[in-house]
Amino acid sequence: EEVSYSMLDLEEEWVFVDAMGLEYNLEVDYKANLNTYSERGYYYENDLPFYDGEGYTCRHGVDVSYYQEDIDWEKVREDGIEFAIIRLGYRGYGTAGTLNLDARYEQNIQGAKAAGLDVGVYFFAQAINEQEAVEEAEFVLQHLDGRKLEMPIVYDPETVLEDGARTTGVSREQFTKNAIAFCDRIKEAGYQPMIYCNMLWQAFELDMSELTEYPIWYADYEPYPQTPYHFEIWQFTQKGSVDGIKGNVDINLQIIKDKE
Repeated sequence: EEVSYSMLDLEEEWVFVDAMGLEYNLEVDYKANLNTYSERGYYYENDLPFYDGEGYTCRHGVDVSYYQEDIDWEKVREDGIEFAIIRLGYRGYGTAGTLNLDARYEQNIQGAKAAGLDVGVYFFAQAINEQEAVEEAEFVLQHLDGRKLEMPIVYDPETVLEDGARTTGVSREQFTKNAIAFCDRIKEAGYQPMIYCNMLWQAFELDMSELTEYPIWYADYEPYPQTPYHFEIWQFTQKGSVDGIKGNVDINLQIIKDKE
């Protein structure tokens, strides 16, 4: 029988490295959704990871924003990419914290849909309380304007290391409440919410046992996902190369459970 993370006799502390290679310890929260993928299910072909666990299929996708410039979406699809998560907008880092539409959002969502890709969107969040998180969700819904999405609407709360970043000092409890507030508003509008996070956020900024209702998009640039928690999409590189996209792009592996 294959060993999966959730069946291991886990140590009290789970060791992981961040993108800089620094090592951290995480106390595993057993009330959260645990990772049941088998390590043996992962394999690589042409530098791309795949997952071949029993009862699962997988596919690759990109996430893009203004920084990828003009994209030839037909070429992207022909290069084996099946879905795209497009940045709809972002909140500014500074004290004003204005809400902004990604300058290529419309162009990207129309192009990806026309090429036949499954599409979702994400919002780069800098909310400091639930009211602002709901405001971010409303901004997303306003600019989606009722469009059908095949993929989730993703809440993307990232750490900004610049001086004067507005989220400096926001507590783990508050970040968790913000994520819930955003996701609940998205769900209420009839869309599927999702939360983007890396291992540092799972360890120190979010209470994973409070977020069991929401699928996770997990970022980790190690050869295999390090997380003890369940995820549905793994962003495995930010330095990917895809035909039709200039320069580097994030590439993701979606692991899909077969319908019973």
